[in-house]
Amino acid sequence: MVGRPRRGDAGPAWAGGTPVGEERANGVPSGGERSDGLRAGGTRSEGMTSGGERADGERAAEAARGLVVSGARVTFAGQESPALDDVDVTVDAGRVLAVLGPSGCGKSTLLRAVAGLQRLDAGRVSFDGDDVTRVPTHKRDFALMFQDGQLFGHLDVAANVAYGLARRGVGRAEQAARVGQLLDLVGLPGYEKRSPATLSGGQQQRVALARALAVRPRLLLLDEPLSALDRGLRERLSTDLRAILTAESATALFVTHDHGEALTVADDIAVMRDGRIVQHGAAPEVWAVPSDEDTADFLGFTTTLDPDEATAVGLAPGRWKLRQSALRVVATGTASGSSSGDGVAMRDAGATHGSSWGEAAGARDARAPRALAASIVHSAVADEVTRVSVRLDALPTLELAAVAYPGDVEPAALEPGARAGVVLDASQGVQFTH
Repeated sequence: MVGRPRRGDAGPAWAGGTPVGEERANGVPSGGERSDGLRAGGTRSEGMTSGGERADGERAAEAARGLVVSGARVTFAGQESPALDDVDVTVDAGRVLAVLGPSGCGKSTLLRAVAGLQRLDAGRVSFDGDDVTRVPTHKRDFALMFQDGQLFGHLDVAANVAYGLARRGVGRAEQAARVGQLLDLVGLPGYEKRSPATLSGGQQQRVALARALAVRPRLLLLDEPLSALDRGLRERLSTDLRAILTAESATALFVTHDHGEALTVADDIAVMRDGRIVQHGAAPEVWAVPSDEDTADFLGFTTTLDPDEATAVGLAPGRWKLRQSALRVVATGTASGSSSGDGVAMRDAGATHGSSWGEAAGARDARAPRALAASIVHSAVADEVTRVSVRLDALPTLELAAVAYPGDVEPAALEPGARAGVVLDASQGVQFTH
């Protein structure tokens, strides 16, 4: 994953992609102080807050991190377990953090707390080094985009996007320029006069995103913005969303239950479970090395091998969790090998598709993917990839999930009972030694 450039434009407060209350004009909030610490008169506040003067070093450290949530706790009436249980999370300036977890884990409560829509029982929310825990929603300079976009049906697309700008007294010419810029960015050029009712669900979400970005909020909060769309559209828009956030240099907190979306959109991922953050780090690292087995299950490591089973297929001793893509069918009718799992090895260990079968296993690099003999149990094509169940000769009592990519084998050859060569890629698995 390519890292994002640093982002840093500050801007006005929004709720639901719609501005509320008195907002910033030309980068200066109604309270008279800019987010960079300069007052409207041009003198720097030098880190002073309502709570008194803080150390310059402490403030600088927090400012560099953008959003900092520390010790956040929320317990709802009638519930024994807290919705947020001592949550710590950061969003560095200019980066996108995806808070990822199943329904009910607390991720939406966290987002609402950051937005100021949910009061904390304990803990602190700060941005740019300033404590905003008790700051009203409309004075935080944040924007919130919901699942359904919440566009104004009585306004055309241009008026929806420009709504916040108009509320701040931005001139018509500047409004039009910003609207045109954003509609180009979200892939809807020329849609200014369209009614929201004439747009598809995906187009409506693009307009809602443009509206939220129009006033350049210093933090964008996205509450499962793609969840109401069909799978194919979600996958396309998640790629577009990343490009849009990058182009706008947005700092964003993105809540989702879809780990594919999280990996596509975010620079960093925080995994939540039962009101707690169980893992927090760079997206590729979290994706590759889950912190525990429950997290691995949630991230798609759905195949489990006990130590004996792992040893039988040539993996290092221990308990392993594998993604479906860890087992890849690359040939049919030509595989051979012993039931010990030695099998045959790939000649080109770095190739992903269409590699040839080669030397015996004893001659291969120990780090290379293992080639194993197997039988097909069943297969089905889904999203241009064939999902396959196989029985490895080395583990004949287990039915394991595998994939077959276009160009490797013909789907018609993956009939039940057919012999196959399967590559086991340990880089698509994680080992647990406890």
